[in-house]
Amino acid sequence: MPPITLAFYDTKPYDRDYFGRAANGADFILHHHEFRLTAETVSTAQGADAVCVFVNDRLDRDCLTKLAALGVRLVALRCAGFNNVDRAAAAELRITIVRVPAYSPHAVAEHTVALLMALNRKIHRAYNRVREQNFSLSGLVGFDLHGKTVGIIGTGKIGRVAAQIFRGFGCRVLGYDPHPMDEWAAEHGITYTSVEALLSESDVVSLHLPLTAETHHLLNVASIALMKPGAYLVNTSRGKLVDSAAVIDALKSGHLGGVALDVYEEEEGIFFEDHSGTVLQDDELARLMTFPNVLITAHQAFLTHEALSEITRVTLDSITRFRDGHEPVAERVVA
Repeated sequence: MPPITLAFYDTKPYDRDYFGRAANGADFILHHHEFRLTAETVSTAQGADAVCVFVNDRLDRDCLTKLAALGVRLVALRCAGFNNVDRAAAAELRITIVRVPAYSPHAVAEHTVALLMALNRKIHRAYNRVREQNFSLSGLVGFDLHGKTVGIIGTGKIGRVAAQIFRGFGCRVLGYDPHPMDEWAAEHGITYTSVEALLSESDVVSLHLPLTAETHHLLNVASIALMKPGAYLVNTSRGKLVDSAAVIDALKSGHLGGVALDVYEEEEGIFFEDHSGTVLQDDELARLMTFPNVLITAHQAFLTHEALSEITRVTLDSITRFRDGHEPVAERVVA
């Protein structure tokens, strides 16, 4: 079989490394682009058999229509989320969309706990102090996770791993999911409850949901008001699950004790890039970064060797199987 020509968008050094080593030149010809795929850049997919995209590429109807006109019949998302894809348009245009639904739930779940622990125990602040030879412990008091109540909203693969880690700390764990897994919950001592009860009882709330019309701004003024005073919020899932303005107000009032984010609702064009020499134009993100009880990482929860290896393997396998007329191993995204 001839090699597959793959137009690769929003390329980062780790993408070149992992995909470059895995893509045998006899099987794949990779054309890496550092810019994102949009309706304005889609002409660069000319001659490609498939395109490989990430979370901030914009696969709207206009872009997909132009891809179809170029003869592209497969879009491979090297991520789990697909809210940046117009699925109805893809179905009409007979473009297959595949994703990597479970590259490493441990990577994201462990980063969730790492963010919370760093924020709670003020590790980031202590690190900066010690580098300046300031060994004072003033202002670095945290709390034991043991015995606290942690609410996990969304008990898919990542949410379940996170819940089990928190159980290992000796936490009481509450869960909410539209499709509860009662057998798993009973095995691991997790209690399912309503969103309202979870928010009102939890010392820590951690989000592990896909972004849909129903989950958009799930954490808003009204739902944050239900949370315990001083509770911590962690989001390593999708930025638009959280209303940033409402979070800022809750931080200013002291209702939220701390916020740890690996995602942000308007991260496109900001995260994954170096803006250290420019003025940040996003006022809400800039405001969030001023709070001492807010810790933000730039969508790096997935970034482990194991996760990148699995993303690469599943993505390339799905493209090959599609070319050969077989059902891709990765999950199809359907309208």
